[in-house]
Amino acid sequence: MTSSRRTRGLAIAAVLLLVLTACTAGFGHLKLRIAAGNSGGVYYKLAQPLATAWQADLDIDRPEVLQTQGSPDNVTKVLTGQADIAFVAADVAADSYHAHPGFAALARIHDDYLHVVVRADSDIRSVSQLSGHRIAIGSPQSGVEYIAKWLLQVLGLPDSVSTISRGLDDSVRALLNHEVDAFFWSGGLPTPKLAEPEIRGRLHLLDLADVMPKVQARSQVYSTATIPASTYGQLVPVTTLLVPNYLVVSKSMPDDIAEALVRGLFDARGPLVAANPAALSIDVHPGIETQPIPLHPGALRYYRAQKT
Repeated sequence: MTSSRRTRGLAIAAVLLLVLTACTAGFGHLKLRIAAGNSGGVYYKLAQPLATAWQADLDIDRPEVLQTQGSPDNVTKVLTGQADIAFVAADVAADSYHAHPGFAALARIHDDYLHVVVRADSDIRSVSQLSGHRIAIGSPQSGVEYIAKWLLQVLGLPDSVSTISRGLDDSVRALLNHEVDAFFWSGGLPTPKLAEPEIRGRLHLLDLADVMPKVQARSQVYSTATIPASTYGQLVPVTTLLVPNYLVVSKSMPDDIAEALVRGLFDARGPLVAANPAALSIDVHPGIETQPIPLHPGALRYYRAQKT
């Protein structure tokens, strides 16, 4: 072979190698949609930097962040193909999976704390005293509404209270205007709206210690947690229930994509924490704890490589 022909052959081989590398290095064809709740919630705030991180890590167009009603709406969107990835509270995920096991988990992310809130000057000092009162229970189809209705059912209160569906801002406004006597909220600590200086001193959180045994007897998804007194300037800490949150995808998602998404999630921890302090709890070791939702095989491959 002459020198010129050999050089030309090497050049062609180099071009082919570059083409093959470009075709396999990223997922340029991939279009992703993230079901992320309302624009003021933790899900949505975390979805924004996560979409940016996945755009860079997977070499794709920036995933579309969808505003939704919350966890029930999110998991439905994954099951029906309207979203590829969803933020979902563990209680909603567990009940949905029992009925429609078409999705799998990428990771456990942050945990939410149930807030049952009354006015600071209210005579209501336990959840059993909510009977006969007006309660805001979260936005329609939200995770807050889901857990509020479930808890009222467990405590035998659904027929003795008057409930309305309201988001957090409207719930706070309605409570302070005496339009409702209490409201439910589930979120990270602190929830910025409840920590505002002009708000926090006017609210009181109810302690759930006396009802936690009954709650946990009905569902092992929930665990007991404490909201420190300093979080919202309360006189004493309160016991409440904690619900984990998961990232879920369709079981049909290819393993290599699922693995790349999990890797991108943990690599993006810094920007996620900057977006919302709830992301401080995002870590590889608790990330694998998604029971009763099985891990996607691609996610499991990532965790095994990390020896978790």
